[in-house]
Amino acid sequence: MGDVGEGGTGSGLDRLASVNLNLLVPLLALLEERSVTRAAERVGLSQPAMSHALTRMRRLLGDDLVIRQGTGVTLTPRALELIAPLRSALQQTAHIVNFPCFDPATDRRVITIAMTNSTAFVVGPHLTRLVAERAPHATLRLRTITVPTEATFTDKGVDVVLISEGHFSLHPRERLYDDRCVVVASADTPPEAGALDLLTTQPHIVVDTDRRVFPYPVLEDEGVPYRVGQLVSDFLLVPYLVARAGGVALLRFRVADAMRTLVDLRIEEFPFPLPGLGIDMVWNPRLADQYFIEWLRALLFDVAMHL
Repeated sequence: MGDVGEGGTGSGLDRLASVNLNLLVPLLALLEERSVTRAAERVGLSQPAMSHALTRMRRLLGDDLVIRQGTGVTLTPRALELIAPLRSALQQTAHIVNFPCFDPATDRRVITIAMTNSTAFVVGPHLTRLVAERAPHATLRLRTITVPTEATFTDKGVDVVLISEGHFSLHPRERLYDDRCVVVASADTPPEAGALDLLTTQPHIVVDTDRRVFPYPVLEDEGVPYRVGQLVSDFLLVPYLVARAGGVALLRFRVADAMRTLVDLRIEEFPFPLPGLGIDMVWNPRLADQYFIEWLRALLFDVAMHL
């Protein structure tokens, strides 16, 4: 065979005969999982076999790929660059060899969905039940995020991200369900006190963040006086603390409604007009398995119908 640099085909394809292409599937699993153990489970290898494959991958690519850091691992810059083209190449290969259509009754894939912890609190239970019923051999992975970025797709192997309509995305989006902001208070607050009374008389429990918490700017624009009595770092603690310790908070209705099944919580409508807080689906643009996308899309809509 001619060398690429010495009159060969110039494509590099003639060199592939000397490369073990079976390494590419575990390589992608390793880069997405960032764990030898999880990657081995995903592709059906033993952990020693996966470690041996990693050694061969490092030799093939001339790069460490993953580096131990504390109890976990981090990817090298070269490894990060490989994720997107490697995933794309393997997806195209799957189409070329004409694998059977996605069959939820037998498929053993890991279904990865990213969302905030509050969205997971709302959709997680029913989503888990439906996946268990309809794809009994699959594994559902819920990744909790704060604000989605392009790296959510390229680094985490996410199939679909559920994001608030207020968050920007470069990719097409589709509404999964609508939501709105409500006022929540403990059930023992004076029943005659309306939402505005609660907001002005009760101490507020607010998420502790560098960003302005929506919709407090609306209260300020309307000249509504309020006092912050407590700051907490975890969004889901807010309704629980309100119900058990008193005070008032501004919360998504779907979260408050779900929390109301666990604690006694009073819910009132926000007293001023607000933009929506709907949740949208944004699909991984590199996900090429259309049968799987349509199946998961229908399943997510079934989840939303039962909220």
